Amino acid sequence: MAKFEFFFDISSPWTYLAFSRVEEVADRCGVDIDFKPILVGGVFNAVNETVYEARANPHPVKGRYYVKDMRDWAKFCNVEIGQPPVFPLPAAGIMRVALLAQDEGKLVAFSKAAFHAYWGELKDISQPDEITALCETVGMEGAAVLAAMQTDDVKARLRDNTQELIERGGFGSPTMFVNETDMYFGNDRFELVEAALKAAG
Repeated sequence: MAKFEFFFDISSPWTYLAFSRVEEVADRCGVDIDFKPILVGGVFNAVNETVYEARANPHPVKGRYYVKDMRDWAKFCNVEIGQPPVFPLPAAGIMRVALLAQDEGKLVAFSKAAFHAYWGELKDISQPDEITALCETVGMEGAAVLAAMQTDDVKARLRDNTQELIERGGFGSPTMFVNETDMYFGNDRFELVEAALKAAG
């Protein structure tokens, strides 16, 4: 079986689109997904600082198309993507909770709920009450999670995942790898990913 890794941050709308489809691709290819929560801001700070300037001063022509492109993709993937009032999201907390959800076998359910809460319902999922509510929707104990997400171990795990992506040549979210070294970036690379997975299998 081919190894398939999916590095992701819930604060990225393009990652939401990819997350909505990645299980279908994996199922068609007969592979498991090794989900790796990261902090994409840490990746940007290390290797992709220009993203902040482009975000602060978007080109008007490209910006108009960006809005259309996002709307088209959201419709295609059947997800809601609005404009959260808190953007960029301080995502360290929610991504640590994703790691804790992974420990309980609930990463996919938690991440889907968090993506929808942030991009669809436009909630500030960095806040403790929102994190608690999300945990409860997937059967996690909110108070315990809020305590655990502050531990040095969980913080280190998120940093390690983020650093691993940087060291392997990644520069954003979502980033996917087939058999360790074959890297793909972005929501719109699934045709290539699927072909690579089938060839590797």
